[in-house]
Order: sequence, then structure tokens, then C-alpha cells
Amino acid sequence: MKRHLIIATAAAAALVAGGTVTAVAVSHDGSGSARSGAPVTAQPAAHDTGSGTAQVQDSRSSIHLQDDDADGQEETREARAAKVTAPDAAAAALKAVPGTVAGLDLDADRSGLVWDADVLGKDGKSYEVTLDAGTARVLNQHIDHDDDDDARERAALQNTRTDAGTAARTAAASHGTVTSIELDDDHRAKAVWEVETVTKDGKEHKLLVDAQSGNLSAVPAHDADDDDNDGADD
Repeated sequence: MKRHLIIATAAAAALVAGGTVTAVAVSHDGSGSARSGAPVTAQPAAHDTGSGTAQVQDSRSSIHLQDDDADGQEETREARAAKVTAPDAAAAALKAVPGTVAGLDLDADRSGLVWDADVLGKDGKSYEVTLDAGTARVLNQHIDHDDDDDARERAALQNTRTDAGTAARTAAASHGTVTSIELDDDHRAKAVWEVETVTKDGKEHKLLVDAQSGNLSAVPAHDADDDDNDGADD
């Protein structure tokens, strides 16, 4: 009985310290036998404050990249540095918050290179999930109390046949690395995914993926010009 207690205590202490524990089976007669030598590595646990906020112990990205667009090549640097694709980031975000991904954005900030994901949870609340762009590890998640999406936008998101991950894969298949994706139903006749990509030669593309059919098309020239002008005004 004492051996049970000693082994359990040692394992718990190692897990708390973030160490590696070798699984040991203890027989009823109290003798320990290593039936499996496979190491069980403890992962940092997330902290939940009870208000929809969770943050891991180390909230920095594994990819240290500064937010610097002095030469206009920020998107290219981010696309080349990221190891986690947009579809994988979407899957990781949904693992943290079950629901529907409303948008993804690859961005370098104080935490390093991260994926910022907007998720409409199954509970009807909007969440922001920050993921390590190198490992897909959740760095932070919280309820977005400033979210102002109306009922129509939420309905459009929930009724999409093509989700964000699928739309990202469609765009990436022919237009490089996806750096941003967002559902838009405000300025068009029907809901579409607006996708931004960067090819290996550094050329940026703006594309549309039909939220129902999944068909891919280029952003109309006048819309692309409007987007560029909006960015210049910021």
C-alpha cells in the first residue's frame, strides 16, 4: 500500500514540474514492474479563470518574429516563417473552442508569430483564440465581449457549407500560403470567404471562396483597389 502511495506521489510531482514520467504498473502484491517503458511527457496545463479565459504557462510563440513592415514585406516573412497552416490553425482553434471558425489571421506581435482565430462557440459566444504559428499550441483564449456581429452574420456563419479550413485549403492549392481568411456577407450578394495568400515569389493574392459551393475566384479589381485604399487610410 505504501509503495502505491510513493509511486503515485512521485509521478504527480514530476507532472507538476513538467517532467517526464515512465509508466510503471504496480501489482497487487506491491511489487513494481515496468510493463511499458514509454515515457509520458507532461504538458503545461491551461489556466481557466471561469470567464472563458485560458492561458498557458508560457504564452510566447516558438517563432520569434518582429512586427515590422518598413519594407512592405511583412506578409512574405510571416508566410515563410509559419510552420502551421491556416487549415491546421482552424482545427486547433476548434479543439480549444468547439464551434465555427469565423476568421484567421497570421500576425507577428509581442508574443512572436501567431495565428489569431475568431470562433463562434457552440454556446453562442464569440471567442478569440491565439495559437503558436510554430506548434499550434494555444497561447491564449478569451470571450470577445466587443464582438458586434448581428444575427444575420451569425446565421451566415452557421449555415456555410464550406468552412474556413476547407476554404483555406482551396485557396492554398493554387495560390501559396494563406495568411488571412474572413467571412464576408456585408458587401456581397452572398456570403464568401475573403482569403489572402502569399506565393513563394512574394506575390500577394486576394481571393474569394463561395461559402456554399466552395468555388474559388479572384477578388474583382475594383474591390481590391478599395481594400488597398482602405489600408492606406489606416
